[in-house]
Amino acid sequence: MAKKKPLVVVTRKLPDAVETRMRELFDTRLNVDDRPMTQAELVEAAKTADVLVPTITDKIDTAVLSQAGDKLRLIANFGNGVDNIDVPTANNRGITVTNTPGVLTEDTADMTMALMLAVPRRLVDGIRAIEQNEWNGWSPTWMLGRRISGKRLGIVGMGRIGTAVARRAKAFGMSIHYHNRRRVASGLEEELEATYWDSLDQMLARMDVISIHCPRTPATYHLLSARRLKLMRPEAYIVNTARGEVLDETALVRMLEAGDLAGAGLDVFEQEPAVNPKLMALTRTGQVVLLPHMGSATIEGRVDMGEKVIINIRTFMDGHRPPDRILPSML
Repeated sequence: MAKKKPLVVVTRKLPDAVETRMRELFDTRLNVDDRPMTQAELVEAAKTADVLVPTITDKIDTAVLSQAGDKLRLIANFGNGVDNIDVPTANNRGITVTNTPGVLTEDTADMTMALMLAVPRRLVDGIRAIEQNEWNGWSPTWMLGRRISGKRLGIVGMGRIGTAVARRAKAFGMSIHYHNRRRVASGLEEELEATYWDSLDQMLARMDVISIHCPRTPATYHLLSARRLKLMRPEAYIVNTARGEVLDETALVRMLEAGDLAGAGLDVFEQEPAVNPKLMALTRTGQVVLLPHMGSATIEGRVDMGEKVIINIRTFMDGHRPPDRILPSML
């Protein structure tokens, strides 16, 4: 007798190639309309599924997990960050959690560098000037920005993405500095000619650009607090392609409005998908470039994420430890 396929509920539309493969391998319920599920729908999915495949915008909290059925044994997150999932509660209920690390590293690092160039070099201002027919020809003093070559980059979180950003920034002639929970291998430091700062406060006070690459955890909520932002130099820029909650957005707005920071490039926000209206207003001054959480949005990246989800499900269903399992101790 053929082995019964596990029921896999997918909360959002995934690339066609991924969905096709999932339907071949599993009894798969897809979200064809790509409408975000309500909490009630997530609860229903958790009650019926063997495997739940949520995305980073689906809140799989205690309220959902407490109503999960006995069948649910795996939450295969379509995303690297797992701050959308109550991992300790899932673990206590015997539900394994996996993610999709590594595949988004290069894409997110590319977008970080794009923001790092866009804000100081006033790319959006230039585009707006063309669109509004404000350009009257080249001038020695018009649309002046700041170069990034020779500037000091402070990376907050030297994991995969932070390291990939460091490599790119070094190629642009930037000096690499970083703060991390632990120092990286000496060989990597030598390769990047990177300076380690045990004190985040001291690093912030000395950098020209700060780039955030740490995960969202209880310990990193508002890690870049009002107090810490005030340590930065008025000529400095800040870039965030990690998680919005790591940065105190209200304090950032106040500092930008007061001229206490030169600018910011943000791909993530505290209240996504809502964007602070004051941040929106600052885009018109040229101080801020905002993107709609698209740092990892490449076709290749999304397909690679889907393939990781499939491998995690198949490995788990075959009775083995999935390669990308997340434990509470890892958070």
